[in-house]
Order: sequence, then structure tokens, then C-alpha cells
Amino acid sequence: MHIFFFFFSLILCFVLISSSQTLEDDKKALLDFLSHLTSSHLLWNQSSPVCHRWTGVTCNANRDRVVSVRLPAVGFNGLIPPFTISRLSSLKVLSLRKNHFTGDFPSDFINLSNLTHLYLQHNRFSGPLPSILSELKNLKVLDLSNNGFNGSIPASLSGLTSLRVLNLANNSFSGEIPHLDLPKLSQVNLSNNKLVGTKPISLQRFQSSAFSGNNTTDRQKKQHHKLPFGLNQVAFLLILAAACVLGVFGFSFIMITCCLRKKCFPGKLRKRDSSSPPPGNWTSRDDNTEEGGKIIYFGGRNHSFDLDDLLTSSAEVLGKGAFGATYMVTMEDMSTVVVKRLKEVVVGRREFEMQMEIIGMIRHENVAELKAYYYSKDDKLAVYSYYSQGSLFEMLHGNKGRYHRVPLDWDARLKIATGAVRGLAKIHEGNNGKLIHGNIKSSNIFLDSQCYGCIGDLGLTAIMRSLPQTTCLTSGYHAPEITDTRRSTQFSDVYSFGVVLLELLTGKSPVSPAGLAPKAATTTQGENMDLASWIRNVVANEWTGEVFDMEILSQSGGFEEEMVEMLQIGLACVALKQQDRPHISQVLKLIEDIRST
Repeated sequence: MHIFFFFFSLILCFVLISSSQTLEDDKKALLDFLSHLTSSHLLWNQSSPVCHRWTGVTCNANRDRVVSVRLPAVGFNGLIPPFTISRLSSLKVLSLRKNHFTGDFPSDFINLSNLTHLYLQHNRFSGPLPSILSELKNLKVLDLSNNGFNGSIPASLSGLTSLRVLNLANNSFSGEIPHLDLPKLSQVNLSNNKLVGTKPISLQRFQSSAFSGNNTTDRQKKQHHKLPFGLNQVAFLLILAAACVLGVFGFSFIMITCCLRKKCFPGKLRKRDSSSPPPGNWTSRDDNTEEGGKIIYFGGRNHSFDLDDLLTSSAEVLGKGAFGATYMVTMEDMSTVVVKRLKEVVVGRREFEMQMEIIGMIRHENVAELKAYYYSKDDKLAVYSYYSQGSLFEMLHGNKGRYHRVPLDWDARLKIATGAVRGLAKIHEGNNGKLIHGNIKSSNIFLDSQCYGCIGDLGLTAIMRSLPQTTCLTSGYHAPEITDTRRSTQFSDVYSFGVVLLELLTGKSPVSPAGLAPKAATTTQGENMDLASWIRNVVANEWTGEVFDMEILSQSGGFEEEMVEMLQIGLACVALKQQDRPHISQVLKLIEDIRST
């Protein structure tokens, strides 16, 4: 009985200690970890704030615990210091991949009970996996590939009931593959080990490539060689030949149809457009010559990806515009970034890097963060934050696809305008007050998690070839002077932003030639006019009430006065002469004053 109470007291003390841990405890654990290792990439110190300044460290929403440590390819060597990382009891994501760690699997990692993603691939670990690894009940992703682990694969891995991804490829595991009853498992890779025997029934659903490079076979029933339906050999061969011919024709027809319909989107960024150079030109990322390039990070490489990750991760085309194709890229840890492959870049490396550095210095909650960029002779990439809420254009005009449009009430539209103007004001402060966005439009304004507007795609016009004349003439966002000079200014940004405000108020697209503007947007001669011109015409005839989106007017709230005030701000922004337009700081104050109480 006394022994029972003794162990109960120990467990209770451990629970109390764990529950009382603070950010300072996490900070001490990380400093202890670093004190045993060397890295020129990390700038951790006792005086700097963990959650804001420490490379690779992410805290929870309350900023009181560390929940993610991502330190890929920072040059660590030797053993992982024991009882350091394992003291981070709230840790969910740990990535130490592409270093030079040695020794056994850290047995003290079983103390990381909240861990969901563990990446230790491309190191020099060895020895067998401990059976107690199954204690990590919340683990969803386990990647131990490209190490020197050996021994048998523990059958106890079946205890990882939350596991979705298991990668043990390119190790020295031996023996038979155990039965792994993991109902949530969607990806497995056991290739290039020393495994023998048959593939267990529990893993039969996975492709044979997941087990290649081993001496394993599928568990199959013995097949009898009797021909089906009692056919003789000649008849059977004739039928088989006819089926093959039909199959070839059918496959060719499907491929031709797909190509004609242009439905083939890349699953990874390495799959390129037909006009792009071959994939081999992507690989020289450590070469500083004009032909090659390397990926440059902002914020002290506080990111969990490198160039190879960008090029091989799952990618989906979001759109193609004047500046190039845009992809949504999902990383191994399920985080998402936006990668823009820039085309028509007319400046050299030095000018490109200078502009990227200027953009990268802009840090504001209402400006899409430039995380990294890449420059080589054949490819130029810009990596941005991803906004799952979508763009303002999708919120206003979309009706299908990824973002299911929900009618925006006036409060939502006011929040979007407020966030976007704050972002644009911050942008205009950049480069000693000379930075220009150059491409303000609703598809470049995104909604953050709080549904405030955020400005994206900034500063690219300075490095791109001038937009085609047809684009300038047909886009309702461009200020009148753009048509003649083809050069943007901060006041042309103000004009474009004013058009966005009018778009928010009317729910109409500014590009009337596309057929999205109202029927009333015509002159007396029946010619199309852009949205700004149409509103000027309507207001001049004292029909102001007709411009507002019916989705707003149909909602109760009595915000008509605020809407009219916003309309006046928008009209001031789209003044035909630059000198008649307000400065963006004035626009910011006017919008914030709409609802100052």
C-alpha cells in the first residue's frame, strides 16, 4: 500500500510540474539544447523574446508555450542533447531534418505527449527503434527516412492510432514487415531497406512502390492457369489482342481530349509549362552565378522549407496572371505557402534582389509577408504567406470552386477596407516613403483569419516588363495616366484603391468589357464605361442609392450614411487628376473615422 502511494505521489508531482511549466522553462530547455551544439544560423539568446525573434521557434496563440521547433539544415552535428527538447511538453511539431545528428533514436522523446509531427529524415541516426515509440499517441506524421536505423520494425507502431504518414525508407530495417493496424494511415514508404517476406494484409492497400528495394512479395492466392470461360488458346489470344488495340486507342483519345481541354494542372512545381525550361535548371541553388541561384529567406530563415521542398511538395495552380503563375504549395508539415513563378522579369540579379529586399522589409499584419525569393537564369520565384479565406474578388464575385461565396454584409466590407488601407499606407512608407505597389485590385487583397483585408503581390511592377497596352486599356483599376505613361505612382495606387472601394460598395467588377459591370454602365452612345466612370455619372444625376449592392441594402442595420461616406472617399480617390486625389494617409484617417466610436 505504501509503495502504491509512493508511485501515485511521483505521478502527481510530474503532472503538477508539467502543468506549471512556462515559456521561461521552454526557453531554458532550448538554450540548454543549443549549448551542446554549434550553429551559425541561430541567433537565440537569453535577452531576446522567444516567440518573436528566435529562428525556427513558434509559440501558441497565448504566447506562453513553444509549440513548434523547425530547424532543418542548420548544420547540427553529434547526439541530440538528452533532456532538452523533451522538456518542451507542449511541443506539437519538431523538424530536425537534413542535419548530421547521430546515435540512437532519442528515447526521451516519449515525453513529448502532444507531438503530432516528427521529422528526423536525412540525418545519421542508427540502431533499432524503441518499442516505446508507440507512446506518442497524438503523432500524425513520422518521417525517419534516409538514416541508418536497423533491426526490425516494431509491431508496437500499431499503437500510433492517429498516424497518417509513415516514412521509414532508405534505412537498414530487416526482418518481416509487421502487421500495422493503423486505420488513419494514408501514406507509407518502407522502400530500400532489407525487409523480407510478404506484405501484410493491413498494408495491401498501398502501392508496391512503397515496398520496393526489399525482398518482399504481395500476399496473393495461388493462380490456376486455366483459360476463362472454357476458351481455347487461339481464341483467347485473339480476344486479348483486340482488347489491347482498343485500349491503346482509348488511352490516346483520353490523352488528346485532356490536352485539348487544357485540364492538366501540375501536381508539383517541378512539372512545368511547355514554355518553361527543363527541370534540371532548378537544381543549382547553391551557385551564386547568374545562371544558378539560391533561395533567400526573410526573418532569419525562420521557415520549414528549402528549394527542394518547394519543388517537390504538392502544388495546385491558383491562377495565371500578367506576372506569372501562382501556386498553392502544401509542405510536409501540412503548412501552406503561395509560390509565384515570375515571368517577363526584365531586370538583372542585382536589381531583382534589391527590390526583393525592399519588399521583404515590409512587415505589417495587413501586408502579405514575402517569406523568401529565388533567382536563377531560368527561374524567379517569390514565396508569400497563404490566406485560406481567399481574396476579396472571390468573396465578391465567386460562386463556386474552392471558396464558396457568402454574402458580405456592411460590417464585413468595412473591415476589409480598413485592413487594406492600413496595409497600403504601410507599403507607401517603404523605401523611404517611395515604395509603390503598382497593381492594386480586389484579387490582390486577401482576407486574414479575422477577415480584415491584407495587401498582396506588392512591388513586382518594378521588376516586370510593362503590362501590355490591351491590359491597361481594359482594366478598370488603372488610373488614366497609366494608359499614357505606363508608369505607376503612389497616387495611381490611390486611384486603384478607390476603385476597390467602389467595388466593395457596388458588388460590381470594375472591368465592364468582361460583361460583369451593370447594364447601366454605358454612355448615351451605348459604349461601355468603367465602374468609376459609371458611378460618377450616376452620382451626377443624383441616383446615388442605385449604386449600392443589393446584398447590403437587403440587410437590416441602417448603415446607409456610412456607405455614402465611403462612396465619397472612393470618388475622391478616383479623381481624374493626380493632384486632386488624397494621400493614402488621409484615406486611412477618413476610413477609420467612418466608425470611430
